[in-house]
Amino acid sequence: MLVAICTYNERENLPTLVEAIREELPAADLLIVDDNSPDGTGQWCDELAQREPWFTCLHRAGKLGLGSASWLALQSAVELNYDTIITMDADWSHPPAALTQMLAAGKDADVVIGSRYCPGGKIDGWPISRYLMSRTVNFATRLALGLPARDCSTAYRLYRVEALRKLDFTQLKATGYAYLEEILWQLSRQGATIAEVPITFSERRAGASKVTFSEALGKAKTLASLARRRVVGS
Repeated sequence: MLVAICTYNERENLPTLVEAIREELPAADLLIVDDNSPDGTGQWCDELAQREPWFTCLHRAGKLGLGSASWLALQSAVELNYDTIITMDADWSHPPAALTQMLAAGKDADVVIGSRYCPGGKIDGWPISRYLMSRTVNFATRLALGLPARDCSTAYRLYRVEALRKLDFTQLKATGYAYLEEILWQLSRQGATIAEVPITFSERRAGASKVTFSEALGKAKTLASLARRRVVGS
């Protein structure tokens, strides 16, 4: 099993998060995909990788986007013949305590989502305006793309590698946060089963959010394109 985290300037969060993941899943390997973080994230990863065989860091030339970093992590799981990959954020918004529950749910599903919006899920630290906007976007995405999940926009997921093998990664277009919806849509089209387990989502412990207006605009365009493709059946 592989746990993958994409990073940019997460030096403050990563050491304690890695420790917590290892406590929950001591047999798992960890993969970091770092976009040339200037805060020393990559250097810390290299130092740990020299000591621990279960830890690997892939360095990219610059800030190339969460989507392409995530594609690289998923493809690595396929190429290295893992049976399962779990993806999560580096900022502690995704609780490591839910990892074992997600792993258990993965026995009966191809994709398991650590969900803010299924029964039992919740969010700490968001203003009501942000919560309502997120719920509205997720509801619209479910309708537009025909997805069975309540939370389509979280990166906290378990994927069976067997399901990922059916994807043509060259046909995946999103480079930013829209990859989250795109891969669910593509896997659903391939017949993948999707389950959700409730989590408590928290605001990041340290550092700044990476979401920008241009990212949000790009995501809207990608979702519109996917919805059109669904309508025309391409």
